[in-house]
Amino acid sequence: MTVKNEYNPQIVSHPGLGLREKLEELQMSPKEFAVRCNKPVKTISEVLNGKSAITPDMAVQFENVLHIPAKFWLKRQYNYDEFVARSNRQETIEGATDWARLFPYADMAKKGWVPKTSRVEEKAEHLMEYFSFSSHISWEKFYMKSELKASFRISLAHTNTPHALSAWLRRGDIQAQAIEAPEYSAKALRAVLPQLKAIMAKQPDDFFQQAQALCLGAGLKLVYTPCLPKAPINGVARWIENNTTPLIQLSCRQKRNDVFWFSFFHELGHILLHGRKDIFLENVEYEGFDAEKEAAADAFAIAWTFSEKQETEVMKKNRLTTDDIVVYAEKFQTHPAMIIGRLQKKEVIHYSVGRAFIVKIKLDEAG
Repeated sequence: MTVKNEYNPQIVSHPGLGLREKLEELQMSPKEFAVRCNKPVKTISEVLNGKSAITPDMAVQFENVLHIPAKFWLKRQYNYDEFVARSNRQETIEGATDWARLFPYADMAKKGWVPKTSRVEEKAEHLMEYFSFSSHISWEKFYMKSELKASFRISLAHTNTPHALSAWLRRGDIQAQAIEAPEYSAKALRAVLPQLKAIMAKQPDDFFQQAQALCLGAGLKLVYTPCLPKAPINGVARWIENNTTPLIQLSCRQKRNDVFWFSFFHELGHILLHGRKDIFLENVEYEGFDAEKEAAADAFAIAWTFSEKQETEVMKKNRLTTDDIVVYAEKFQTHPAMIIGRLQKKEVIHYSVGRAFIVKIKLDEAG
């Protein structure tokens, strides 16, 4: 985090300047001082000219010759080194302003992810803090070049909006870090699938918290992260913490309960069916997209929400009414919205049919 209320002087001189002034006061030449300190003349000359640092060994030697405590010189060297580092840091921040402009910063600030500011230099600095990177070059190496595949195996370089997507994904990381989870168990996760389906069918007010708790009991972290502009993603399934913990991050982008539940079970399918080194971004084209694995996750979601066999049975009914859909939903232990959404998508029924069952999802980051 940025250190507040800390005084950082505009200019700090190299301690060699103070050493030069002290030698002039004592009328001692650099060569004599070098001999007295048992140091090469070249070494002392480079210190006096600000080209080399005063080391702890030198500071102790200076103490004997000049009768000035070693810590005096070491403190001056430390202050100078920090000044140089902060000057370099400022150059890094100024060099990242074009990068910072590519993020939906105002919306991120509105959500409380980053501090509000209108100054682009401050935006750049806050974004580096947000991603826990020392520079925008680190962001490029991580998200665009996949140089740390153990943490993020895919590249966002070929997506349309990598900056917004990375900000959304990073928020999921931050949310997940705040959650403690037991060791993941695929067996335990499969065991709670019927309970998750029952929550979908009834959809109580606290449905997300209930689903989150069931998943967490199996070692799976489930988080909701609201959408960002230019990040049209429904959800993501991936493994974090050195590929030991699965994470499902959902956006509720379309705010429809049928879409939410299908996305949820789709991501569950990825976790249960596919490898720990895979990352799956739903509704986003990216390098490494695997159509077969996406189809498998779709099939998993269909089986647990409204199966093809059940759909065939419903389709045999002539002049399907809303009451018929409610009856079928109870029979199949699903939510009417799952049936309605499927049939609307296939243009079997008009979008005006069963609109009351398409419930708007309203969540916050706490669930």
